[in-house]
Amino acid sequence: MQTNPHHILLIKCPDRAGIISTVSTLLFQNNLNIVVMKEFVDPVTNTFFARAEIAGKLSVTEIKKQLNQSFQHNSTVIDLKPSTKKSIVILVTKEHHCLSDLIIRHHFNELNAYIKAVIGNHNTLESLTAKFNIPFHHISIENKMHVEFEKEMLDTLKIYQPDYIVLAKFMRILTPEFVAAYENKIINIHHSFLPAFAGANPYKQAHKRGVKVIGATAHIVNNLLDEGPIIAQKTIPVDHEYSVEQMVKAGHEVEKSVLAEGLRLVLEDRVFVSDNKTIIFN
Repeated sequence: MQTNPHHILLIKCPDRAGIISTVSTLLFQNNLNIVVMKEFVDPVTNTFFARAEIAGKLSVTEIKKQLNQSFQHNSTVIDLKPSTKKSIVILVTKEHHCLSDLIIRHHFNELNAYIKAVIGNHNTLESLTAKFNIPFHHISIENKMHVEFEKEMLDTLKIYQPDYIVLAKFMRILTPEFVAAYENKIINIHHSFLPAFAGANPYKQAHKRGVKVIGATAHIVNNLLDEGPIIAQKTIPVDHEYSVEQMVKAGHEVEKSVLAEGLRLVLEDRVFVSDNKTIIFN
């Protein structure tokens, strides 16, 4: 029996009458209290989504078994887990601003996750992680085939078994094989308000276009470049006086806050992936 007073229950299933009644009755019969419950029905797909915070002594295996027996539908996805901190591994290149922000949040216990390690395809940021006693693995892509480079990363990730991988300005395209190994578990920060200016050099693209806002997008990585399900976005105003360099500097602040917010939502189990979009219970 698990004694953690708070568990998170996630349900995704075809909509029908009586779902909430079924869930609440079953939990009540097991002496469990629903502290918070939010639900949503997608009218296009007729799909029911729910997130509940549960208090009480329970067996995860037993409650999941009872819930699955109650629903008995092949399309039903039920997950029940303790609301404990998760583990992440961060992938980086040379830019420090997103990594620095996450490390500081981690140091002051504001991240709701354990940073198990940082992997960099350059060693530029190794000295930063060393200051906080976070393991750093330098895996260079120089003189390697891409498949060899990714295999080294996957072998390193197996050491830490992270719940999520965070691309903190990693700036490299991952192969479908790598993405499949961590399906819906790779979080990226892209420095534009997607779907505008996907791909490389978005600030230069934005400056050339004369945009009046710039932004950042935290999204789940899939096999489409910068087109994965969006978790969080934010914009700030700019004008014709901004140079590309000034846009980049201003954008760094947005990138940090959006990545932190996107991670918060994911780490608190508030994000459902539905096709290529997200349902988020904030």
